[in-house]
Amino acid sequence: MYKHPLLDRDKMTPQEALDILILGNERFTNEVETDKDFKSLIDLTKNEQHPFVSVLSCSDSRAPVELLFDQALGDVFSVRLAGNIASDKAIGSLEFGSKYLGAKLIVVMGHTSCGAVKAACDDFKDGHIGEIVNMIKPSIRHEKTVEGAENRCSKNDDYVQKICELNVKCQIENILRCSDILEEMTQAKEVGIIGAVYDIATGNVRFMENTAIGF
Repeated sequence: MYKHPLLDRDKMTPQEALDILILGNERFTNEVETDKDFKSLIDLTKNEQHPFVSVLSCSDSRAPVELLFDQALGDVFSVRLAGNIASDKAIGSLEFGSKYLGAKLIVVMGHTSCGAVKAACDDFKDGHIGEIVNMIKPSIRHEKTVEGAENRCSKNDDYVQKICELNVKCQIENILRCSDILEEMTQAKEVGIIGAVYDIATGNVRFMENTAIGF
């Protein structure tokens, strides 16, 4: 239960925050989640919040962030949008989580077999879903290894996975390009940012070390 007390969070480093998530995901995949006294947590957090991490993840019902990392109330500032897209509102939420709530780490997490990514692979258009697809399209343009229209579609699992990872990287780039606040905080190493991919078939979260900034 709330193993990272409020008084310790101001001194936490991005790497320490990441280590907590790694250990939490190991507990999740091994079915040894920690006991959580939610009644005490509600009382402890009723007047303030001090999450140690902000996570921009997909809205997919199979990827609930707190469960995947075995965290509790007050631990994770969660921003969820289909395709884990860094919209202006999502970036604003991440700025708030880092600058005003004190989160030491931002994780941008995609997941395998993502419906939003598949929609982008197929250039899907319908209602406001097209707005989501448009924010994933830069990763489509950056992917140069897969040739042939028949292979560059959602039926190709390898292609979908490539786009998923590229999309995580593109969203991180978009966050830092559009947010002076977060760019300055990462440069000062006040907050770290890293990409990750959740495997819906295994429960494992793989962090993308080549995306880490601010550590």
